[in-house]
Amino acid sequence: MASQTINGKAFEYALLLEFYERLKNITSVSISENEPYQNAKGCFDSFIEDEQDTFRITASAAINFLIDIEPRLSNGINENDVLVLEIVSDQAGQTGDVRDVLMIRSLQKWEIGISAKNNHRAVKHSRLSLNIDFGKKWLGVPCSQNYFNEIKPIFDMLTDLKTKDKSTKWISIDNMHEVVYVPILNAFRKELLRLDKENPNIVAENLVQYLIGNEDFYKVIKGKKKVEIQAYNLNGSLNLPFESIKPKAKIPKLKLPTRLIEIVYQDNSTTTLLVSLNEGWQISFRIHNASSRVEASLKFDINLVSAPHTLFTNHIFIA
Repeated sequence: MASQTINGKAFEYALLLEFYERLKNITSVSISENEPYQNAKGCFDSFIEDEQDTFRITASAAINFLIDIEPRLSNGINENDVLVLEIVSDQAGQTGDVRDVLMIRSLQKWEIGISAKNNHRAVKHSRLSLNIDFGKKWLGVPCSQNYFNEIKPIFDMLTDLKTKDKSTKWISIDNMHEVVYVPILNAFRKELLRLDKENPNIVAENLVQYLIGNEDFYKVIKGKKKVEIQAYNLNGSLNLPFESIKPKAKIPKLKLPTRLIEIVYQDNSTTTLLVSLNEGWQISFRIHNASSRVEASLKFDINLVSAPHTLFTNHIFIA
């Protein structure tokens, strides 16, 4: 398992643990000790005590804030209203749910989730290949045959190189950016603009929903000496009161885009496209080869460059 993944899983476990410690004397709470939980606990246990403390202190700072803005975390109807803490399996991400840790009250028919990030802000790592219809998969609208015809020669060339010698490295391809990256990005750009033109009001919204998920959630980003909390309140299910108890801060509903404005290359870059949408959304798509050896697919590192002013963000600094 890559160190980034181990760090991420350890942080998920620290969040779960701190929720439990903070709430167990206030309300009925239990932990779902499923396979993802055991996996995350194993990752957390692999760190030395000092590092575990750092995870826990960061998680604790985030949780104190979340309890203030989510009264249902600490308030149950009665002792049968158990708050269940659960770590989600990675498979959930395939269906558009990006949440890693869930807090569920079945009796209240209520749940909230957290997407836990350790020192990184990427929203997705999606692939492009000859077999991947990104339009259908991401946006619910299939790509055209023209798009596949355009990318076919490049992916065919990569397949040939791999077939001849499995150990062929990307660095052995002369002018790789001009030969591979730029034509693929140009085809992707052209197709995304076409899909938007032919499906007005659908593509922009579906693109953002694909990237940030179809469930409301809090993103908790662990940084060096600080933690950032973002509230993706798309459907208005975050920040609800419990009976007469109101949250201590107001979280606005997030506006999704309705149209794509432009797609341009980032300044002086042959690897990164910037996609601008209305309502203040901008997304960067950086293409790269995921491994050192040639394969017939490429990976995107997709980041949110800017979000609407309605995206609630809070920074907590940790001593």
